[in-house]
Amino acid sequence: MSDVKNILIVGVGGQGTILASRILGAVAGRLAADVKVSEIHGMSQRGGSVVTQVRFGSRVFAPVIAKGAADVIIAFEKLEALRWAPWLKKGGLMVINEQEINPMPVVRGVASYPEDIYGQLAGQQVLSLPATELARQAGTHKAANVVLLGVLARALNHDESVWLEALEEQVPQRFLSLNREAFRLGYEYH
Repeated sequence: MSDVKNILIVGVGGQGTILASRILGAVAGRLAADVKVSEIHGMSQRGGSVVTQVRFGSRVFAPVIAKGAADVIIAFEKLEALRWAPWLKKGGLMVINEQEINPMPVVRGVASYPEDIYGQLAGQQVLSLPATELARQAGTHKAANVVLLGVLARALNHDESVWLEALEEQVPQRFLSLNREAFRLGYEYH
């Protein structure tokens, strides 16, 4: 049995998925002997999908997570959760920010935002939360990524101190206090 953890981070450009993956990578480096990170920036500058795959454990052979193998999917936006759901393994956890961001086809009026996303995810273990609103409480909506990492840390039963050290390493000093608060709000979310 493998001790490798597979975490998929999905969102759209501008949501902070890359910073989240760097923080998670720093945490993984403190917890595991081997860490692999793969980032895909599909039109991220124009609000397109951004996907990061983080794998860590005693021995990781490849950076890419196979369909049906993710232990956790962190979705910064609801449609991205639905889009990437096939990558979640049976018994895995999907952590979803309740935010909805219209993709270009919806903005242009040639498509509709899917209804009943949670209904389509029935059978999955889903934790949905208002991460953007919690981030606002911490000081800025831009810290929703760190709220979601707080939820992940608790779900993985990780000691907060390892995550806070990674935050200090990855987040500019002037934003550190509000990001610590965002992490706390996520970690304590039920």
